[in-house]
Amino acid sequence: MTFSIVAKSVDPATGEPTWGVAVASKFLAVGSAVPAAVAGVGAIATQAEANVAYKGLALAHLDEGATASVALERLLEEDPGRDHRQVGIVDVDGTAASHTGSSCLDWAGSRTGSTDDGGYAIQGNILTGPEVVEEMEAAWLASSPEAPLQRRLLAALAAGDKAGGDSRGRQSAAILVVREEAGYGGNDDIAADLRVDDHTDPVTELTRLLDLNDFYLTAPSEAEKVPVGPEIDAELATFAAAYGSKDFYTWAATQNYEMRVADDVSWIDQRILDIVRGAE
Repeated sequence: MTFSIVAKSVDPATGEPTWGVAVASKFLAVGSAVPAAVAGVGAIATQAEANVAYKGLALAHLDEGATASVALERLLEEDPGRDHRQVGIVDVDGTAASHTGSSCLDWAGSRTGSTDDGGYAIQGNILTGPEVVEEMEAAWLASSPEAPLQRRLLAALAAGDKAGGDSRGRQSAAILVVREEAGYGGNDDIAADLRVDDHTDPVTELTRLLDLNDFYLTAPSEAEKVPVGPEIDAELATFAAAYGSKDFYTWAATQNYEMRVADDVSWIDQRILDIVRGAE
């Protein structure tokens, strides 16, 4: 009752690998059941009559060195309900595997493949038709390897949604992306972990949340950084004092903008500077 994409990509500039899952469904809080991923190990989506135990089991198999196909084989051989399951897995190397049980409801099916920077598994059941996974695959293959994985996954999910998605309608969507030290302050591996649990247009809402995630929880690019010289420094100090903060960084941190300002305020994100100056 769900459509999803599981994939790995590699940043062409840094060589950093990333794994992730994006999923949507006419099912409450699909993000609580379907996706799982661990940096340096792999990612999985379990759906249809989902066996949520697959998540921990698959990641354990992958962590022990199993390929995606071997991990999938082990899951299925141990599960008497395998004919009702649908699952997609991508391993540490980006090799992908997918399974659609014979008892999954129409339309149900999947596609797997590989690109220069990784692999993908796309699957869905109770869909409006095969065009959903076909359009998801086309969107994935058309996406730029230089784009963050979460944006590529979301583009594929949006393409599936536009093509018809879940034949019963829309309710929830989620995205989970992991990369080593990608999380807040570099203290965990969560690059994005967002859920829309109940919404009339969950994929669009997920896009809005990802925009906020990128703004609040990622550092700006070099092009977005404005060096803080004496004039801007004085402007920021005056602004902070007007808002009762002891210094500008304290004000920025209380507004959750700390990722967008240097600790020593030697640079500031252009968008934060615009906020200070009252720009739209």
